[in-house]
Amino acid sequence: MQKDLSDYRKSYEKSALLETTIKENPMEQFQKWFYEVEATDGLDEPNAMTVSTIGLDGFPKNRVVLMKKYTHEGFIFYTNYDSEKGRAIAANPSLCLSFFWPNLERQVIIKGTAEKLAENLSDGYFESRPVGSQLGAVVSNQSEVIGSREVLEKELEALEKKYEGKEIPRPSNWGGFLVRPVSIEFWQGRPNRLHDRIRYTLQEDYDWKIERLAP
Repeated sequence: MQKDLSDYRKSYEKSALLETTIKENPMEQFQKWFYEVEATDGLDEPNAMTVSTIGLDGFPKNRVVLMKKYTHEGFIFYTNYDSEKGRAIAANPSLCLSFFWPNLERQVIIKGTAEKLAENLSDGYFESRPVGSQLGAVVSNQSEVIGSREVLEKELEALEKKYEGKEIPRPSNWGGFLVRPVSIEFWQGRPNRLHDRIRYTLQEDYDWKIERLAP
């Protein structure tokens, strides 16, 4: 079985990324782009990002998760610490995040180091989640093999009865990661595949080195 995809072509012409207009700090540049993506139709979840880790089996693995916050320190997402993703990060906290925003023909690629959020911050976010999402975090042994969906649904039904009218505590193995960036690359599609690529690299004095990369 084969399919020729060589005719899938698109000319990227919506914008440009120039040294004369970018921010000196990459988190400020990220904020600028994120605001622009949010303000443009055509993308349901601009906070969707790919998280790439090196697994315990030695293979890289990508999965899409939702960024829940970004600050001057970095990017925050939440997960089960005992999941395949969580175990991989515990063994090797160096990872890569990437955003793809096709509505503006943009990508952002972040290399960084992940660290667990303080427990009170994870508690605060967990408490803000809908009850269904809270129960989902409790009932799911993420990445573990289960016999069937029915098993999961029965366990959820039992938890719904157990916590009816009660506060649901955050599982100790569920919480947030903060990814502190060491490199952030901004990619803007341009005509003739001569795309703009600007990379910020963190220096020892905590300043950012800005370089243009060949497309």
